[in-house]
Amino acid sequence: MAVARRRIDVQEGKAALKAWLEGAPPPSGTPLPRTVLATAVRYSLEELTARAPGNSVEVRVPPFGVTQCVEGPRHTRGTPPNVIECDAATWLAMVTGQMAWADAVAAHKVAASGLRADLSALLPL
Repeated sequence: MAVARRRIDVQEGKAALKAWLEGAPPPSGTPLPRTVLATAVRYSLEELTARAPGNSVEVRVPPFGVTQCVEGPRHTRGTPPNVIECDAATWLAMVTGQMAWADAVAAHKVAASGLRADLSALLPL
């Protein structure tokens, strides 16, 4: 199965994730620029798709990005049957291992619907 071409440069994506890990706001008190947050989210969504290609689960991190991943039945129209949605901070915390999938779901920080809407085996990246 072919994986979509990356839009975020890998080094730029890793740098954005590192900047997020180092703290927002950083010691200077200046909040992390929105472009850095967006890059970290988009890069991590692309990385998820690269590691688990497919179209059976849609992962949404509004307003920054969405991806389809995980092998299984392809979704083509309407609302997908397997949807995962969360905010950027929760997504990046799960991606980097600062928050476990189960903890995020239990805390209602992740909305997950559908039989395949479970990324516990894929996170952290």
